[in-house]
Amino acid sequence: MTRWEKILESQLSNDPIPLDVNDAAILYSEAPLNDLMYVAMERRRRKVPGNVVTYLVDRNINYTNVCTINCHFCSFYRPPGHEENYTQTTEQICDRVQELVHIGGSRILMQGGVNPDLEFKWYTNLIRVLSSRFPSISLDCFSPIEIEGIADVSGMSTKAVLAELKSAGLHGLPGGGAELLVDKVRSGISPLKGSSENWLRVMSEAQELGLVTSATNVFGFGETVFERVEHMEKIRSLQERTMSNGYMGFTSFISWPVMLENNTFGKMNRGNNRLDLGAGSVEYLRHVAVSRLFLNNIDHIQASWPTMGMSVAQIALQAGADDIGSTMMEENVVSASGTQKTEATVAELQNLIYDAGFIPAKRDSEYNILQIFDRDILTSVA
Repeated sequence: MTRWEKILESQLSNDPIPLDVNDAAILYSEAPLNDLMYVAMERRRRKVPGNVVTYLVDRNINYTNVCTINCHFCSFYRPPGHEENYTQTTEQICDRVQELVHIGGSRILMQGGVNPDLEFKWYTNLIRVLSSRFPSISLDCFSPIEIEGIADVSGMSTKAVLAELKSAGLHGLPGGGAELLVDKVRSGISPLKGSSENWLRVMSEAQELGLVTSATNVFGFGETVFERVEHMEKIRSLQERTMSNGYMGFTSFISWPVMLENNTFGKMNRGNNRLDLGAGSVEYLRHVAVSRLFLNNIDHIQASWPTMGMSVAQIALQAGADDIGSTMMEENVVSASGTQKTEATVAELQNLIYDAGFIPAKRDSEYNILQIFDRDILTSVA
């Protein structure tokens, strides 16, 4: 029996020992995709029993594109003073949230750049207004690097910033900006973004304050398989510490390959874009499957249809993913890097789930199921 066969067999036991980084890297590199997906799917069934796949009706709001961090892979940001700079007003943002309310949405994902011209009171006032006007909408906003930027401008600690934002009505801190939590890689793609420890610290502070959090992962920067699993190991370790202290921890893990078409990183590496960088469908499915096996303390693994397309995301539901993501009304960041489809209707997501052999269920941002749909309902809304 080969090493990868022994490792996969151990993961089918009733109480499998958590994978170490070396064993996970072996599975990632050597295990046949079908075998890897089969075991990941078995683990998914134990972790999330039943045949339901969830989705979220939400809206992305990118409130500003002004940013001083200059990530090489980002096609969305504009530096201060650029002629294409924008920052939305409170009323413009409220109009967008109202459109979400009209379609029965439950969450906004609001993120932007690190804009040094925005004072702390701009953020607290905005959150306070949104929370007051739209009490049914969960406000999952900003990212660790934005919180660090706000702290720098205000002279406050990041935890104090988070506490005041929560007091104003902030519901959650999405895990954007993680990319790859390996400093050797981070320094090459985002030299101004700061260390992996900074990201982990801010997320830990958010969890201690009771904010809802998620973990993300962008890969395909030329890193090794071992480094990809090292990223997962840091997420798993924080989750273990957080949960041992009685806090909620990460609700989910979402990964996708870097987009290369319209950014500095892609242009710098022209010629390697299809060989060494990014990730194709098979590699992405391997990543999803390994994340399901390795992240034994995170319940939900999300498939990424905006970057991989609907068909591959559908296959990812057979590789351990139990969530198809969200409708993503008005997405600007990933689309700026070259993806073609960045919005999905509820009917599209429901039928995608059903055609993959699962039952679609609408959820909120804490993964509470709001409504389960049968085939008759799908037929009526399609």
